[in-house]
This record gives sequence, C-alpha cells and structure tokens, in this order.
Amino acid sequence: MTTKSTDEMDKLIAAALSAQDRDILHNTEELGYFQLGLKQFGGKLGWVTWVIMLIQTALFLAGVWCAVQFFGASDLLLAVKYGISGAVLLLMSLIMKMSLWPQMQADRVIREVKRLQLLLANHQ
Repeated sequence: MTTKSTDEMDKLIAAALSAQDRDILHNTEELGYFQLGLKQFGGKLGWVTWVIMLIQTALFLAGVWCAVQFFGASDLLLAVKYGISGAVLLLMSLIMKMSLWPQMQADRVIREVKRLQLLLANHQ
C-alpha cells in the first residue's frame, strides 16, 4: 500500500466532489498564518486583540529602551537594573503576543467544523 501526501489526497477529494461542493471548499479553504492573525482584530472579541497588541507594543518598546540603557550603562548596578528590567519586559511582551495563538488555533478548528457542516448540509 502506498502512502499519498496530503496534497494528493486533497486533489483526489476535490476531483470527487460536485461543482457546488467545490465552491464550498473554495470559499472556506484554510487561511494562511497572517490572514488568520489579521482576522483576530475583527469580530466580537476584536477589541481584546487590539488591547493585547497595544500592551504588547508598549512592553516591547519599554524593553528595548531598557536594553539600550543596559548596553550604555557604565555602572554595574545600573547595568543589572536595566538588564533585568529589559529582559522581563521583553519576555512579558512575547508572552502577550503568544497568548493570541490558542485563539487562532481555535478559529482554525471552528472554520473546519463549519466547512464540514456546509458539506453535510449540502448532501442532505
């Protein structure tokens, strides 16, 4: 038994579908990473994404400022102060941005479930 790649299987499935089914698949096809990320800014919870991104941007800029101060510090105590502060702020910035990934994954799954619902409703 030979194994087929996902792309080949998708092509076989698309060939077996009717024209209406192909339209449904085309209109609900999987979004790319950046398209999915940009969709987070709309809808019912879009405001939450805007708030997270504004806070994340502020944390990132403060972290960069602390990093610049760290590299310019001539005193050891100032270097430690700015170094730890910068590292913590940059890590907080990263965590804020990564908090959006689970929602993006949930949106991908919901989109696929809706796609299946459309296909099943079309066949009934």
